[in-house]
Order: sequence, then structure tokens, then C-alpha cells
Amino acid sequence: MKNRNLIESFNNAINGIIYTIKNERNMKIHIAAAGIVLLSSLYFELERVEFLIVCLTVALVIICELINTAMELLVDIIVDVYHPKARIIKDVAAGAVIVSAFVALLVGYFIFFDRLCLVLEKGVGIIRHSPINITVIALVITALLTLVFKARFKKGTPFHGGMPSGHTALAFSAATAITFWSGNARIAMLAVLLSLLVLQSRIEGKIHSLLEVVAGALLGFLVTLLLFQLYYF
Repeated sequence: MKNRNLIESFNNAINGIIYTIKNERNMKIHIAAAGIVLLSSLYFELERVEFLIVCLTVALVIICELINTAMELLVDIIVDVYHPKARIIKDVAAGAVIVSAFVALLVGYFIFFDRLCLVLEKGVGIIRHSPINITVIALVITALLTLVFKARFKKGTPFHGGMPSGHTALAFSAATAITFWSGNARIAMLAVLLSLLVLQSRIEGKIHSLLEVVAGALLGFLVTLLLFQLYYF
């Protein structure tokens, strides 16, 4: 049925966009990427022509995803059983999305690459001259890796039990950072002693096994060691 007026046409069109965002994972990814790209455009203060190209590219990807979703739904309605041409229609529509995404990557490379390189060089320079930044980054990465491993082994909860011990990992990460940062043997020994007390408490409290705390200690130590080797020395 035709829309009664212009407002109804807009409402139906917006409903179609909302449906696609809610039900299509790829559209969620495209929308998130579009938001990052547009914010980056404001941050890097793109020229008017560059910003126009970015907007058109973002619109192209989203339009192709909308068409792809519409084609999939249409084919599912028309074809009740498997048909080779139905699969081809879906593949061609998906191919349009891939082509638009590839074009978007090229546009992003030519417009943002040099600017991002300058920002990264400045960021690395700041990190090199600030051990506390390396320490914070090491603790964050250690915590994230701990959650990833716990999800992988499916034992315990994010904050209690499981492989590896998160408390031990963070304690040894901090101790390693303090050792590099202070350059003082007494301070380093004190930091290691405190981390060993954390390790011992997790075993004594029967929260973790010996293997889990050792794995956590190694994770925290190795992550922090790698970051300090890369950025501090």
C-alpha cells in the first residue's frame, strides 16, 4: 500500500533503518564504524572536500547494507525451498556490501593514514617518557587477557576463581612495573614480596589452585616485561 503522506513515508523509511540496525549484526558494526570515522573527521579537522568524501563513503556502505537486508528478506518470502538462484541473489547483494566496505577502507587509508601516524608517533613518545603510562597500560592489558582466558576455560567468575588468577596477575604486573620503574633493589624486593603474599592468599583461601596462580603470575610478569622492553628501554 502507498504511504498516505510524506511524513508517513519518512516514518516507514526510518522504521526500515531501525529494523536493520536491530536485527543485522553487520549493520551494528557499520554504524559503530561510521560514528568513529565521523568523530575522527572532526578531531583531525578534515578539509571540506575530504569530509564530503568520507560522508559519501559512509552513506554508500550503509545503503548497500540496507539493500542487502531487503534482498535477503524478499528472497526468503518468495522462495520457500532452496533454490540455486536464490542463493546467488543473496551472494550478489552481499558482494555489493563487500565492495562498498573495501572502497571505504581505501578512502580511510588515503585520508586518515598520515594523520594517524603522526598521532601514534606522539603517543609512543609520551609513553616512552612516562613509566606510569606503561604501568597503567600493562595493568589494563593484563586484566583484559585474564578475562579472555577465564572466558576460554569457563571456570569460576570474572572476579572469583578460574584460570588464571586475576589478582595474582595484576599483583605481579604491578611488581614488575615497580621493579623497572624504581631501579632500586630494595623496593623491587618489597614489591615482589607483596605480590607473593597475594599469590599465597589466593591459594590459602582456596580460591585458586597452584597452577592458576602461577599462570596469573606469569601472565602479569610477561605482559609488563614486554611493554617495558618495547617502550621504556
